Amino acid sequence: MNDKRKVLGRGLESLLPGARATATAPPAARPAEPGGVREIPIEEIERNPYQTRTRLDEVALHELAASIRSNGVVQPVVVRQVAGRFQLIAGERRWRASKLAGKPTVPAIVKEVSNEQAMEMTIIENLQREDLNPIEQARAYERLAREFNLTQEHMAQRTGKDRSSVANFLRLLKLPVEVQLDVENSALSFGHAKVLMMLDSPEAQLDLAKRAVEDALSVRQLEQIVHELMHPAEKAQRQKRAVDPNVAEAERELERVLGVRVEIRDSGGKGKIILRYGSLEDYDRVVEMLGARK
Repeated sequence: MNDKRKVLGRGLESLLPGARATATAPPAARPAEPGGVREIPIEEIERNPYQTRTRLDEVALHELAASIRSNGVVQPVVVRQVAGRFQLIAGERRWRASKLAGKPTVPAIVKEVSNEQAMEMTIIENLQREDLNPIEQARAYERLAREFNLTQEHMAQRTGKDRSSVANFLRLLKLPVEVQLDVENSALSFGHAKVLMMLDSPEAQLDLAKRAVEDALSVRQLEQIVHELMHPAEKAQRQKRAVDPNVAEAERELERVLGVRVEIRDSGGKGKIILRYGSLEDYDRVVEMLGARK
């Protein structure tokens, strides 16, 4: 199992040995070789059931179709045989664009892989391409963790991401469903979502998300509102005394990165940073992000 994952972790390149070299020559000019490029009828290829991408840019898809009409498919898709037909592993955009272009066949590399391998290859390949929206990425990481028992550290290594990024994506799935939809539809950015995740109450997250959408709040404006909600006493205290804006900005930035309440007590360049966590899960996550636990 570990050897298999080492191979998969190298990314899509490991699925395409010599693909660039073979893709330029006419498939009919050479006999089909095991693992080599061959032309497969488009209608014999089925969509990948493990695909994590739920949306495709239709404009970009039609642009790709126009390019395929003129130049053909430059990079072959990757498929496997299932019950006498072919199932996509990688290359859904090229497959769909080829159908739009009216192509009867598409160049493909046929791989012999299990259901488990196909699923893992698909998820990791999509995450490496970085063209999923934040919620799609979060679901992909969650599926890797659930289906393959991968830790956040393993997922970070396999996809080339930072471990804290993986943790933040997974935390998105704890937001109210309505907020997740706003992020998925690009009404809210990933930055907005990370700020909302600093709040413990789902009701507060939902209310503030609605306000952010309706008032078109920037991430920085949302940070300021959340900071004041989390530190009502500090807000009242600020009304009585001057507070260094650099300190307040540093607190907001740390809260955004760590996802917990942060208080900086500074006096002449010396002081302390206080992290206030709301659950043991928050504690474990912050400790892991700070590198105190391997």
